[in-house]
Amino acid sequence: MEPLSVWAPGRTRVEALVDGERLPFRPVTAADIAAARSGRDGAALASGPGWWILDTPLPAGTRYRISLDGSMGLPDPRTRRQPEGVMGPSEIVDLDAFEFSPFLGIDPLGKVFYELHIGTLTPEGTFDAAAQKFGYLRELGVDIVEVMPICPVPGTRNWGYDGVDIYAVTENYGGPAGFARFVEAAHRAGLAVCLDVVYNHFGPDGNFLAEFGPYTTDRYSSVWGPGVNVDGPDSGPVRRYFIDNMLQWARDYRVDIFRLDAVHAIRDRSSKHILADLSDAAAAFAAETGRHIALVAESDLNDVRMLRPTKAGGYGMDMQWADDIHHALHAYVTGEHFAYYGDFALPGALEKAMRRVFVHDGNFSTFRKRNWGSPVPDTLDSRRFLVYTENHDQVGNRALGDRRSHTLSAERALVADALMLLSPFTPLLFMGQEWNASAPFQFFTDHTPELGERVDAGRIAEFRDWDWGEHAGQIPPPQALSTFTRSHLDWAELEETSHARYLEATRELLRLRREHPDFSSPNREDSEIVRLGEAGYYRRGASFVVFHVGEVSPLPGETTANKQDETQAETQGEETATVAAHPTRVQLPPEASRLHTLLTWGSVSVAESCVDFSGPGFAVLSPYRLNNPCTPGKA
Repeated sequence: MEPLSVWAPGRTRVEALVDGERLPFRPVTAADIAAARSGRDGAALASGPGWWILDTPLPAGTRYRISLDGSMGLPDPRTRRQPEGVMGPSEIVDLDAFEFSPFLGIDPLGKVFYELHIGTLTPEGTFDAAAQKFGYLRELGVDIVEVMPICPVPGTRNWGYDGVDIYAVTENYGGPAGFARFVEAAHRAGLAVCLDVVYNHFGPDGNFLAEFGPYTTDRYSSVWGPGVNVDGPDSGPVRRYFIDNMLQWARDYRVDIFRLDAVHAIRDRSSKHILADLSDAAAAFAAETGRHIALVAESDLNDVRMLRPTKAGGYGMDMQWADDIHHALHAYVTGEHFAYYGDFALPGALEKAMRRVFVHDGNFSTFRKRNWGSPVPDTLDSRRFLVYTENHDQVGNRALGDRRSHTLSAERALVADALMLLSPFTPLLFMGQEWNASAPFQFFTDHTPELGERVDAGRIAEFRDWDWGEHAGQIPPPQALSTFTRSHLDWAELEETSHARYLEATRELLRLRREHPDFSSPNREDSEIVRLGEAGYYRRGASFVVFHVGEVSPLPGETTANKQDETQAETQGEETATVAAHPTRVQLPPEASRLHTLLTWGSVSVAESCVDFSGPGFAVLSPYRLNNPCTPGKA
C-alpha cells in the first residue's frame, strides 16, 4: 500500500483521525516525490506545493478522517471509499486486490453504445444486478455499456452528477468491489465499459474540498455553482486531481472509455487546456499498457477543435455527443418547436444535421441570441460523433421526464430510431429505448431537507419559460421517492407483444448497421435526406430508408378511434375502427432500381421503387440482399 497523501496548502497541521488517535502527516520532501514517481500519486506530489504525507501505514479496511489544523475530521479528497456516505469517514481500499481478465478494449468508432443508470436499470439497482443484463445486451447488438456517474451522492438516489468524492464508488450500487465485478463481467461478455465522469463542477452536499485548497474559483461559474480552478493560482494540483482520477478508473478498474460531462462548462485559459492534458494522459497510458482508451466529450460548443489532435492545437477528444442531430430528428418526428427546438424545426435543418452534423455552424441561434458554432470538415470521420434519439439528458431534462413512448405511437417513434441507427455516425441507445419502454426517466435526488426544497423549487423555475401547456403544474418533485421508483424500467414489458415487436425491429436495425455495406459505412458525403412533407427517404450509398411520420389519414366522413394502428390496438385488447386511408406514396429516384426489401415497419407496402404508407413507418430497401427480409411481429 502506498503512503497516504493529501494536498492542503496553507495549513500548518494535518492529521489522520483513526480509532481516536491523531496520526500526524508531514510536508512532502523532494525525496518523497522521487520515491513516489512511479506510484499512483507520484505526478500529483510534483504538481505543486502544499502536499502532506503520512508515514504511518494504514491497512486496507482502515477508516479515517483528515483533520486540518486541529479541526474535526473530514473525508479525504481522494478517498477511495465512503462506506457511511458522503458525510462519513473514508476507508482505505487495496486497489491491487481486484482481479481482471486480459481485455485490451475496442475502437469505439461506429460501435453501439448503451447508456444506463445503475439505480433504475433493475429493481435491485446494483452493479451485480446490472451485470445480469450483459448477455441480453450482446444479443441485442450492443458493444459498449455507458454508465452514468457512480461516485458517492447524498442519500440513496441521484443521477450522479451531484456527486462528490470523485475517486470513490457509491455504496448504493455496491461500492468499489461491486464496480470491479461489473467491469470484469462486461469484459468477459465482450463489452467495453464507458464511465461518465464529471469534471466541470462538484456537488453541493457533502463537498468539503474548499477546506483543503482552491479546487474551485469565483472567477467562473455555471448553473451548477463555482467553476473548477484549472487555470488560476494553485491550479496545478487541481488539474492533477482530475487527470489522476481518470487514470485511476482506467488503471485500477479497467474502464475503457470516458464520457466527459458538459466540458463546455470547464473554463480554462491556460496555454494548454485541461482537456488536452486529459487526452495526452490517456494516450500515454494506452501506449504504455497496449490498451485502447478513448475520451468522449459532451459539448454544446459546436467547435471541431474538440476533436482536433492536441499537437495541432486541439483538445484531442476521440468523439463527442452530437445534440444537433438529436434536436433535428426530435423536432421533425414529434413536431415540438419550443425552446431550443425552434431552430431545428426550420426547413432544411434535418437535412443539414444528417449531412453536416452541426446545424449551428457559425449561423445565428435564436435560443442563444448570437452566432454559434463552426463547420465540420468533410474529412472528419462521421463516426466520431455520437448520435441518439434518447439519452438521460434528452429524456430526463424534459419537465416530466417523458419518453417518446408517452406521446408518439410506436410506429412513429421507431422511424427516428431507424434514421439514427442507419446513419454514418456512432449510435447510442438509452436503457429501455430498444423496446419502447414506458417508464419515464425523471430527475430525482435525496438531498438534505433544506437543500432539497431549493432543488424542487429550482426544477419548477427551470421550465417556467418552456411551453408545457397543460403539464406545466405536473413537474415531479425531485426529492419525492415516487419520482425515483417511477423511473425504474419494467422488464416484464418484454413479454408484451407490442414491446417484443419493437425490440425485434431494433435488433434487426442493429444487424443491418453491422452487416450491410451501405449502413456500416461512415461516408456521410454519399448520404442525403429528401423530405416530402411528412414522408421522404434517407439515401445511404445505393440503399434507402423510406419513411413516413404522419398518422393515419382517414377517407372523408370516416374517423379513427385513436392514434394507434390496427395491430397495436389489437395487441392491447382495445376496440378500434378499421379505417380506409389515403396512402402516401414515396417515389424513389430513377437510379433506385432492383431494390430488395430488407426491413419494413408500420403501415407500408413496397412495389419496386414506390413505397406506400397509410400511417407512420419505414421500409429499408437496398440492391444488396442480407438473408431474409424482416417484418417484426408478422409471420
